[in-house]
Amino acid sequence: MTIQKNIATLFSTCCSKPLSITKIQGDASSRQYFRVTGTTESSVACYDPALNPSSADTYPFLVLHALLARHAIPVPAIMAINAETNIMLLEDCGDFLLQNLFNSSLQHTLPDRYRDIIDILIQLQSIRGHNNQIPFSICFDKKKLMLEFDFFIQYGLLDYFAAIFDQQLIGRLRYEFEAIAELLVKPQHFVLNHRDFHSRNILIHQNKPIIIDFQDARMGLPQYDAVSLIKDSYVQLSPSLTEELKAYHYHALCNNELTTMSFDEYLFYFDIMAFQRNIKATGTFCYQTRTGKSGLFEHSIEPTLAYLHEYIEARTELKRAGELLQTILKGTTR
Repeated sequence: MTIQKNIATLFSTCCSKPLSITKIQGDASSRQYFRVTGTTESSVACYDPALNPSSADTYPFLVLHALLARHAIPVPAIMAINAETNIMLLEDCGDFLLQNLFNSSLQHTLPDRYRDIIDILIQLQSIRGHNNQIPFSICFDKKKLMLEFDFFIQYGLLDYFAAIFDQQLIGRLRYEFEAIAELLVKPQHFVLNHRDFHSRNILIHQNKPIIIDFQDARMGLPQYDAVSLIKDSYVQLSPSLTEELKAYHYHALCNNELTTMSFDEYLFYFDIMAFQRNIKATGTFCYQTRTGKSGLFEHSIEPTLAYLHEYIEARTELKRAGELLQTILKGTTR
C-alpha cells in the first residue's frame, strides 16, 4: 500500500473517512508530513521509516512527547499510531508559524510572544531525568559538536563553497573548531535542549505557542536553544529585542536555579555557542542545496553566515576561525 492509503486506513479507524490527504512541506529530514481532512476533523500524519514495531518503545519522538506532555510543555496530541506502517496521526495545530508573525499585522506582538516562548523554554530546560535514558543520556559533547563542524566542512567548504575556499586551510580551521568545541563542553551547566528551537518549529495555535520537531532533544548549554530562537536563520530580531531576550532568558535561568553563570559568562557562551550553531545550520543548508533534496534552504545560507561577523568581532577565541573563513564571509551582511 502507498503511504497515503496507509494514512487513510489509520485515520478511518480513529476519526472518520478522509476527504483529502495533502502533503505538507517538511523540514530537512527523511520524515514526510500530510494534512488529513475528514468530515468533522483534521489531523497531521507523520510518516517516518524509523518508526517500527521493534523500536516503538524507544522511538525518540514518542519518548520525548511523553516527557514533554508530562511536564506541561505544549505539544500536539497524538491521535493514533500504527508502527507497522510507520505512521502517526497528530493533532492538527494549523500551519501558522512563529515566522509568519514577521511582516504581518501582528508584528507588534513579537516581544510579548518571544517572552512567552522563552518561558516555555525555561519549563523545558527545567526538566530532569535519569542519565541512562534519552534524552538525558545524550549531550552536546565534543564528538557531537565536531560532527556538526565536520558536516559544514564536508558539504559547505568542500562542496558548496569549493570554488572560493582554499582547501589547504581545512586542517588549520578544524584545529580552531576543536578549540571552540572544547569551550562549549561544560557538563556542570548542561540542561535539556530542544535542539532545533527556531521560528519554523513553533506553531501559533489558538493564540498559544505549540512546540514541534522535538525528537532530537539532548543535554547541552542553555544557550543552545536560546541561540536557535534569538539568532534564527529564518527571521531577524531587532538589536534591542535581541539584547532584551538574552537578558530575559538569563534572569529566568537564575530565578529557576538553572545556572550559576554570571551574566558576562552567559553572554560569552552565547556568542561561542551561536558561532557553532550558525556554522552547523549553514552546513545543513549547503547539504540540502547541493544534494538536490531541497532548494528551499539556499536563501538562508547568506543571512546565517552574516551573523558570524558579530561573534568574531566580540570574542578573541573566534578571531582565528573568522580569518580562515573570510572568503565565504566577505560580502555577507544583515
